[in-house]
Amino acid sequence: MTCGDIIEMLETLSPAMYAESWDNIGLLAGRRDKEVGTIYIALDATDEVIDDAVRCGADMLLTHHPLIFKSLKRITTDDFIQRRVYRLIQNDISYYAMHTNFDVMGMADAAADELFLKDRRVLNVTYEDDISKEGCGRVGRLSEKMSVADCAEFVKKRFKVPNVKIFGELGDIVEYAAVMPGSGGDFVKDAVAAGADVMITGDISHHTGIDAAAQGLNIIDAGHYGIEKLFIPYMEEFLKRELSGVNIIAAEPKEPFVIK
Repeated sequence: MTCGDIIEMLETLSPAMYAESWDNIGLLAGRRDKEVGTIYIALDATDEVIDDAVRCGADMLLTHHPLIFKSLKRITTDDFIQRRVYRLIQNDISYYAMHTNFDVMGMADAAADELFLKDRRVLNVTYEDDISKEGCGRVGRLSEKMSVADCAEFVKKRFKVPNVKIFGELGDIVEYAAVMPGSGGDFVKDAVAAGADVMITGDISHHTGIDAAAQGLNIIDAGHYGIEKLFIPYMEEFLKRELSGVNIIAAEPKEPFVIK
């Protein structure tokens, strides 16, 4: 099976049309006609990930976050981003990224599934036609009412994170929850407008957090990586189900920082 065949399958799952205009998704390096026997899946195309993909003999690297965001005027080994691209091409690894298109068609519902959200709807609509509304994040009811403290423990368990950051009152009772994988600061207003009691997300700054709490929205920050790492098992399961004769390797979960 070629890289192009696999891309067609990936874009059936998460069509490119759902990606934001500022995003850089798709085949970012390599050949569409590359025969693929091994796919390596990771959240980010870090040096460690690329080294491991090379070691495993991967023919294709699939990540959520694109390695290339800004325009590159040259590909040399003088810059760390360029070095990564060079290494991928040098080892004939086709590199594909599915970012905001997967956020809309994949990540949002996967995160809501982890929280068992009921009666869910799109938090931030980015695409609408006569049939449906699609977009980032989901909002719905938790399976039961619980305190913010208990909800935090629930989030830690479901997303397998060692800690969370909380803005709000630990004793508040919450039932209606918003979940926004990745950076949720810009979507606090959507969660407030939706009437959410709590928002589970990542990358919440000091001022955004206290302002959300002042509006009656408790925040549980499980980290950008903490929630979005679900991309890896999600895509591993999808590819193993849809592809036969292709070896699928998933990067080992590893928090990008430590808190002491």
